[in-house]
Amino acid sequence: MQVTCSTAIVRPPGRSYAQGLTSSRQLGPPDLAMALRQHEHYCQALRECGLRLVTLPADERYPDSTFVEDTAVVTARVAVITRPGAASRAGEVQAIATALGALRPQLEYIEAPGTLDGGDVCQAGEHFFIGLSARTNPEGARQLAGMLAARGYTSSTIDIRSCPSLLHLKSGLAWLGDRRCVVVPGLPRTTELADFDCIEVDETETYGANCVRINDQLFMAAGHARLGTTLRALGLRLRELEMSEFRKMDGGLSCLSLRF
Repeated sequence: MQVTCSTAIVRPPGRSYAQGLTSSRQLGPPDLAMALRQHEHYCQALRECGLRLVTLPADERYPDSTFVEDTAVVTARVAVITRPGAASRAGEVQAIATALGALRPQLEYIEAPGTLDGGDVCQAGEHFFIGLSARTNPEGARQLAGMLAARGYTSSTIDIRSCPSLLHLKSGLAWLGDRRCVVVPGLPRTTELADFDCIEVDETETYGANCVRINDQLFMAAGHARLGTTLRALGLRLRELEMSEFRKMDGGLSCLSLRF
């Protein structure tokens, strides 16, 4: 079953963007002007996939606030406002709750002591993989699992805390539709994940694993030729986007929008 999207919430990076959290300082500081161009190209690609965009203004108080995916988990049956695991990002959720509440009036909330980042939640049809990470703790995962189960979804956890290269689960796992996933080498293969056909990316192209199926297209970061060849051979329609300035801040394609 493929999930069809009609709306996306986005927020461009602000002037404080370079002050955000990152473990990728070796890539150099982000170029804000280029980041804004890349963000606009991303937004245009969403529009061309048929999505209506709700664009929030940049918020200088929160350098990471362009990565809106971490603040909510939105499904066809429930919308959940998260409790981000990084204290510096806690203030981001209010604006998202206001914007999302105007579209989905019934919101659920992750509560303390639970923490949950949306980047740790990968929907694969009716099943959700929830990553246990430095940002999402077992209590946050437990709360989300309960909310999903109440709406008829199933879920399971994947513990990535021993995978230092993965900030979030979706840094290393993407659902392609049907029973196919893209995974990075070393991602724990749980019983539930074993039910999927897992396409392992080359170790030189791990950033490309954060690809996003949006209606009939698959968004993929440019510069991952081997993965692109593999995915095209499966009949997938790829749209490659430049993501260099978001990679510098540990962000990926899925991070830049809330899609539903």
